[in-house]
This record gives sequence, structure tokens and C-alpha cells, in this order.
Amino acid sequence: MDKIKISTNLRENEKYIRERCAGCADILIRPMRLGDGPKVDCLMVYIEVAVSNMMLDDSALGKMINHFWEISPDQIQEFVRNNSLGIADVKKLPDMESAFAALLAGNAVFFMDGCDQAMKISSKGYPGMGVSGAETEKVLRGSREGFSDAVKVNSALVRKRIRDTRLKVEEKTVGVRSQTVVQILYMSDLVQEDLLYELKNRMDEYVIDGIMDSGMLEQLTGENWYSLFPQYQTTERPDRAAQEILNGKIVVICDNSPYALILPSSFNGFMESSEDWYHHFAMASFLRVLRYIALAAATLLPGLYLAVIRFHTQILPTNLILSFAEAREGVPFSSVTELVFLELAFEMIREAGVRIPGSLGNAIGIVGGLIVGQAAVSANLVSPIVVMIVALTALGGMVIPNEEFASAFRLLKYMFLFLGGYLGIFGIVLGVYLTTAHLAGLLSFGMPYLMPFVKRSGISGKGEGIIRIPFRRRTVRPAYARKEEKLRLKRRSDQ
Repeated sequence: MDKIKISTNLRENEKYIRERCAGCADILIRPMRLGDGPKVDCLMVYIEVAVSNMMLDDSALGKMINHFWEISPDQIQEFVRNNSLGIADVKKLPDMESAFAALLAGNAVFFMDGCDQAMKISSKGYPGMGVSGAETEKVLRGSREGFSDAVKVNSALVRKRIRDTRLKVEEKTVGVRSQTVVQILYMSDLVQEDLLYELKNRMDEYVIDGIMDSGMLEQLTGENWYSLFPQYQTTERPDRAAQEILNGKIVVICDNSPYALILPSSFNGFMESSEDWYHHFAMASFLRVLRYIALAAATLLPGLYLAVIRFHTQILPTNLILSFAEAREGVPFSSVTELVFLELAFEMIREAGVRIPGSLGNAIGIVGGLIVGQAAVSANLVSPIVVMIVALTALGGMVIPNEEFASAFRLLKYMFLFLGGYLGIFGIVLGVYLTTAHLAGLLSFGMPYLMPFVKRSGISGKGEGIIRIPFRRRTVRPAYARKEEKLRLKRRSDQ
């Protein structure tokens, strides 16, 4: 499409702007006559809420307009041409498309009669939430800051932690109607060029009306879209994003979303917490092992229970088997139906607790779980041991640091439940084999999903396993960084 040039005739510009903005009550078009002595016709176009009051002395627009009242029309044109005053982020715009792009990004656009260029004057931008605490990635030690809904604020929070010009922030617009701003953050000397190239290609592959959240971008650019396991790691913590950038990864920030996307992702990365870097290595290692045990419990425990009581009772002590049988006495449903019923009931309680706002949601979750569990046992609909199995399974899922990753195992739990209930231990082994085979075949932007548990030629995963080695021994970066920039830590005496 041919770009429409800005005319030197202000009336023609105003006519085009009013036609294009017809029905847009939030876009204000303000004609004005400025200058000392002879006046010159000017036009200011801006979104009402996004631009601060232009007459305030402390605003960029106020300073500019107050200055224009005191100078001649020739000096005003000289300012527009040269931006000699330097009062703000002022940029010349040669055509209407760039002018509307600046306008819709939350800036003010200034037109003047006799000038074939417009000026973009930055202002406060769209309203948004300020910097707040991270809600889903709470830690005992570490920063309390979390990402907000404003992409500029989010990149600034990362820049605050990496004060190096080698941290690059590339900006793209995605969505032909939403024009959503997406930023790609990486260290120029650490990132692998083919990884960066692949990401940009995937982002340009589709044309879509609008991107409202980073989750939409994640689904659009993911290679293995059919897999339950996420291809990107998400975080709402700037310190986690900054640390991954220093590891050679890429961080993608989407406007209107408080979650950043980290790529490539790995199985082990989803099981790490940002505070693992701040704790003593022994405590961090213990917590990691605990998370893997919790993951196994959240996935396999219901299926193993069914496999044992239905097919392999001989592996348990006699007293325990008799206790299980006594607990199930009077329950009218099969053990599989009993477990599925209670699992789905707890899923509904969990979802209700999330949707109900504030502290009432937490109360509903706790009280609802107790009431449903106790009532079901009292009515002989389920046995007490099943309530305990479901509770341990739910706790195991909550221990996993990443919610998206935990959701994949919440779904896999039902597969293992039916495999264990109808095929016994053989079904559990079959499910583990199929899941492992699927994970082994997954790639996240060319990197094996099971790194560092599986390796390929040229890839090293030293110190990146379940056990966290002491901090002073983590001298090399993970495999995601360039080979020539592997060294991360060394003593000054060794230089």
C-alpha cells in the first residue's frame, strides 16, 4: 500500500485525519493558532487518556506549546525542522502511516501549516498497572518485583538488572489490527544467531488480527503445537528473565501481558525456581529433589493406587490390604469410578477458588475441599484412603514451580489413572515409556527438551542437572550460549 505523504496544507491533513478518525471519540483533534505576532495554524492529535494535559508546565507538550506562544512562525518552523529545543522525545514523521502508528502507540502528533512533516511528542502513554509483586512465582528470598502490563516498563525492569549495552531490545509489532508491541531481549555476544533468526521467522510466519497476550504468541510460534508440554518457559519475575538472558537465552515480552516468554525451554528448567540461585547449594538441591518427587506423586500416585488394589495386592502387607478393603466397604462404585469422581470434584473446587476474587477464593478452596471430602466419605461414596490419595496428588501438583508445566501433568494423571486401573503395573510402565519417548523427541528451537539429561554432540550440561553444584563451581554457562562465551565465572587472580 502506498504511503500517504503529509501535505504542506494543514486543511488537507486535518480533513484526512478527521475522515480516518470518524467515530473515534477517544481521539482528540485540537486545532490551534500559535506564534508571537502573526499566527500559524497548527493541529494536535492525541488519544485523550494516553496523553497528559498539554497545558501543564511539567509536561513535554506544555513546555513545547508555551514555547511556541513566544516565538515567531518562522522560528516554529525552524524548531519543527531541526528540533533545536530538545525538550522531549520528539521525532519527525514523513507520512500519515507513521503518524497514525505514533498516535495509536499513545503519543501526541503535531501538525503545522506549511510543513510537510509531523512531529511525534512522547507523553505518559496508555494507563496501566505499576510494578507489583509476582503473584504466581512467590519466593522466600529474592526480588519482590514482578512484570506489569506495560512492555516498556517490563524491558526497563530487565535493563535495571543488566546494565550493559550488549543487552539488545528489538521491537516488533504483531497483529494487523491490534498493532501489539512485542520486544525481543537478548545478549548480543551470548545468543546463538540461528536461534534468533528462527524466532523472528516464526513470528513473521502468520498474519493475525490481534495478539492480546503472550500466551497467544506462544501458541502461534510453538513448533510442537500438539504436545501438552509448553515450548516456552513463562515467568513474571524480572530477575528470572535477566538470569536466563545471561545464560544465553532469549526473552520475549508482549505488551498488555505481565508474563515474559523464555526460549529455548527444557524439562529441568521448568522445575527450577529463581531462588535456587540465592539459596545455599545443599538447600537448593534438596528442594529440587523434593519437586521431582512431588511431580512423580502428582502424575503416578492415583494410577499406582489402582494398580495395586486391583491387580497386585500381594506386594502390600496383609494388614494394609485389609485396611484398604475395610475402608472401601459399603462404597457402591468401582475403585476407578470412585477416584475419577473425587479427582474431578477437586478440580472443580480448584477452578472455583481461582475464579472467585480475593481471600474468598482461598476460603472456598479449603472449606469446599474439606466439606466435599468429608461428605463423600460419610455418604459412603468414596473411601477415606482415596481422599488422602487425591489430596497428596493435588499437593504434588502445587509444588511444581511453573503452572503451565504442572497443568500438563494434571492431564497426564488421568491417562495413568486409567492405565493403572485397567492394565496394572504394566499400564504404568507403558505410560512412563510413552511419556519419556515423547519428551525425548521434543525440541525447543532446536534444543533437546530433556537437556541436560540427554546430550548431543557439542552440547554440555555441566552443573545443570537436578543437584545444584556450589555457586563458585558454576564456572561455565549452559549449552544455550555461544561456545566461545562459555566461561561465566573466574577468579581475578586467574586473569
